[in-house]
Amino acid sequence: MPRQALSTRTAPIASTVLPTRAYQRMDYHALTSSRVHGMPLESPLRTSDAVRSPPVDAVPPVEATDRLKFSGDNTFHRELRRRVEEYFKHNGIKQRDNARMYLKTAIILATFIASYVLLVFFAATWWEGLLLSIVLGIATAQIGFNIQHDAGHQAYSERRSINKWMARTLDLVGGSSYLWHWKHAHFHHTYVNIDDYDSDISLGALARFAPQQKHYWHHRWQHIYLWMLYGFTAISWHLHDDFRDIITATIGKRRIPRPRGKDLAVFVLGKIIFFTLAFGLPLIFHSIGAVLLYYTVVAMVAGLLLALVFQLAHAVEEASFPSPSEPGRMDTPWAIHQLETTVNFSRDSRMVTWLVGGLNFQVEHHLFPRICHIHYPAIARVVEAACLEYGVPYHANRSFGAGIASHYRWLRRMGKPDPTPAPLVPVLVPVPQT
Repeated sequence: MPRQALSTRTAPIASTVLPTRAYQRMDYHALTSSRVHGMPLESPLRTSDAVRSPPVDAVPPVEATDRLKFSGDNTFHRELRRRVEEYFKHNGIKQRDNARMYLKTAIILATFIASYVLLVFFAATWWEGLLLSIVLGIATAQIGFNIQHDAGHQAYSERRSINKWMARTLDLVGGSSYLWHWKHAHFHHTYVNIDDYDSDISLGALARFAPQQKHYWHHRWQHIYLWMLYGFTAISWHLHDDFRDIITATIGKRRIPRPRGKDLAVFVLGKIIFFTLAFGLPLIFHSIGAVLLYYTVVAMVAGLLLALVFQLAHAVEEASFPSPSEPGRMDTPWAIHQLETTVNFSRDSRMVTWLVGGLNFQVEHHLFPRICHIHYPAIARVVEAACLEYGVPYHANRSFGAGIASHYRWLRRMGKPDPTPAPLVPVLVPVPQT
């Protein structure tokens, strides 16, 4: 392993670590059904208050193996939750509704509004437009990292209404809180790095992130061309992906229910507001060429930042890409699966932590998605200590640069074709004479 990577690696969990007993079948829905973290946890189908998702029965019928079950002893997960809960009780602090988070929200939204107003109404030269476009792109990404992301996971506030409105800031900047709920909170968080289940690791023929994915000849250069394509992430959402997903009722290979009622109204109204802000209003004051240029800069800055933060957490050398041990079943507990497939980076950088909404602590986020991200650095010490004690993985790259390097090496590795096994050559062995 590269020196830059800090990782607690051990052999698979033995009976001396997790007591041997008959494994119970469980999945993320069961793991989040009890009251923990100071508020009742619900299934991933309801992790986003921005969406009034229909029950599972309302989803179009799919194969029996559509939902995976995670098997194994969840002793570690129960003990880890107890320790984290004790940390908050001992220090007398709340997991959500924190003044620091509200102040941070005000700063980010003020930056977004100020840079937009200056860009549309006051920028007089190309370099002013370029600078303000970059700032606006960063502020857009920060809305996603900090405000919408916490609210979508119900980690922003104890109040459902506040979570709902804060989650809808994604619609304001061109995304869809409805689709985010299914793609991220449901498919990604439940089935991290499992091909055909986690839509976040599927770019079709454009890229190969997992060993199970088909290799194409052009993947040999993906460690070069993907960096530019990451910049088109937001543009693709704005102009194509969201509309395709709603029309086809699918995300990747997974089927979803089409939004109805209020969910559909939020989707449509969000798109109208976004296209008005991105194109309609600026075209009153500027040429179409200038509007398209600065929109592209804003969207590419935001898209690149959003894509990179995800890639450094999951598409790196330290993360695993497991497959079901049998149809519909994983042979590891859910919490252990999160630890094996998720990697932190830049844990010692307060600036990085502030800018990316604590998503450099992806391990803690995946284990405790309903805790506000401002607490991740503190509970990381609790999580890492428990991992060391129980002998389970805890992966972290020391810096942003180390994470980038690991992602580059992983792309290059996945770009190489799988070695073809040598053909079996029959060997004639003489039969001894009797």
